[in-house]
Amino acid sequence: MLLISLPRLIRPEIAKKCAAILSGVTPKHSIIPSATIVSKENRDPDYKRPKPWPYETKPFKYWHAYFHSTLQYFDENTKIIVVDGQIGAGKSEFTKALAEAFDMKYIPEPTVDVFYTTENGYDLRKLDAIAPPSYKVCELKTFYQNPYHHNVAQFQYRMNFLRYMDYINACAHLLNTGQGVVMERSAFSDFVFFEAMFKAGYVNKRVKDLYYDIQANTLDELLRPHLVIYLDISPEVALERIKKRNDPIEVNSPVLTKDYLESIEYLYKQKYLKEAEKYSEILIYDWSNYGDVEVVVEDIERIDFDRFTKYDSKLKDWRKEDDWEWAYWRKHYTKEIDTLLGYSCIFRASVPEVLHPAEEVAEWREIIDKVPGEMYSYGFNPMAGDNVWFKRGYGGQPTVNRH
Repeated sequence: MLLISLPRLIRPEIAKKCAAILSGVTPKHSIIPSATIVSKENRDPDYKRPKPWPYETKPFKYWHAYFHSTLQYFDENTKIIVVDGQIGAGKSEFTKALAEAFDMKYIPEPTVDVFYTTENGYDLRKLDAIAPPSYKVCELKTFYQNPYHHNVAQFQYRMNFLRYMDYINACAHLLNTGQGVVMERSAFSDFVFFEAMFKAGYVNKRVKDLYYDIQANTLDELLRPHLVIYLDISPEVALERIKKRNDPIEVNSPVLTKDYLESIEYLYKQKYLKEAEKYSEILIYDWSNYGDVEVVVEDIERIDFDRFTKYDSKLKDWRKEDDWEWAYWRKHYTKEIDTLLGYSCIFRASVPEVLHPAEEVAEWREIIDKVPGEMYSYGFNPMAGDNVWFKRGYGGQPTVNRH
């Protein structure tokens, strides 16, 4: 009855659009010109992207699809590009330049800083001297200085979580704005570093088994990238660049050895890229002497992303039946982010390396409550100027969120 009476409740032009979507026929402007990616230089200067859906503040719900097509956003550059490569390859600058060339959103490699910053902005690393063992800070520089640190497994789990969250956000951004995304590394390549750590003896097998259970639980929820770009440098070149940038944490690190970098190279080339090639386009560049980003841009523009059929595995994640199926995925990444992130939280008592013992949780809570303002939920902190009059509920936004 709802579908029959719907056109009577809304404006005629919207009703016509809804009827077209329901019949499986989308308006001409909604057809996806997916054959290639176009740089800003070669794009129509008059092209204007439709007004984006404010997905960061207004979750997209399924009923919104009746009035707000997802396909209206899609254009040639509605794609996800992931840049991978060895440590020291020059990924950050390259990724930024590529995003600028295609007018895409740039997502840098995450850091675990967010885990050490409270909702009220306090840096928990200041408390490291008195923190219980499982709450001691372990970030990248900690790992580089002491790879056998008590919380190294916890550090890598968090990096995997953040890469997973970033990829969810990339999909949400793409489906709600149409703007493509270029990101530095992803949840799909995170295992390269975990395996290198395992081979070096920095994490044990029970930690590894749980890690891959989490991967199996999460990666299937993601739409794999359209394009993976690998910047190739040898371990020797990587060591030269580490020495040249002269960061004491890296130069004096017991981790960044030739053997460790060779493990990363092997895992990238023999595991990750071979698997990624089944589902994504792959471009590999010798970046030993760096390279010309403009040449890469031209190579990308020549890729025909539309040459595969429904029977091909490559790019199959991006072949959906109609606007309704796209609406499902859009809702999935916009409204159900807490559920998606929950898939990465598997409790396993037999892996104490990534758990906080109950007595340490209580001890840590006592320490935190002594920090000015930290006893209050987010939005309810009078010491931070929050107006708490007539507020109800517990307030609070998660420390790790879409922002």
